Amino acid sequence: MVPNRDDALALVHEYTESPNLRRHMTAVEAAMRAYARKYGEDEERWGVTGLLHDFDYERWPNDERSSTEQHPSTGVAILRDRGVDEDILDAIMAHADYTGVEASTLMSKTLRAVDELTGFITACALVRPTRLEGMKTKSVRKKMKDKAFAAAVSRDEMIENCEELGEDMSEHIAFVIAAMQDVAEDLGLAANGSG
Repeated sequence: MVPNRDDALALVHEYTESPNLRRHMTAVEAAMRAYARKYGEDEERWGVTGLLHDFDYERWPNDERSSTEQHPSTGVAILRDRGVDEDILDAIMAHADYTGVEASTLMSKTLRAVDELTGFITACALVRPTRLEGMKTKSVRKKMKDKAFAAAVSRDEMIENCEELGEDMSEHIAFVIAAMQDVAEDLGLAANGSG
């Protein structure tokens, strides 16, 4: 079973209070939908996977990086109880490298490749007066070289996940920026400050 977007969003709102975490999941959803269109895959399936990938993170953050408890294992158990398809659950498990679940499908590799990158692009947008509007790949690449900027984001992980997906990093960044620009108001990253 693939939850429809309304049901997935209701689950996100039930388990996640943080507007920033909700926006992150929306950004990942937008990137997943865009890649599904590019690859000729099921946009709803991919979008819902992106939207749900961190819905359990706020309640069960998993600072210990347990492979079987807390995020994302707890969320996957909740989704499994609701009858969600195994390929969605596998992709959600695989997005966290500490679970030991390999990203073996195009959907799971894409989720890994867009997850950290959307967060990094958001950080880049927040220090720009026009937010996402007019953002260029070059400025994101420059920020990637600044180790003090968004220091918690692993540049190596972003690069490795992009390579695993088989995309060129500069093209990948541009593609994800464009996907996020389509939902900039929902992300609170529109140039006019709305959202």
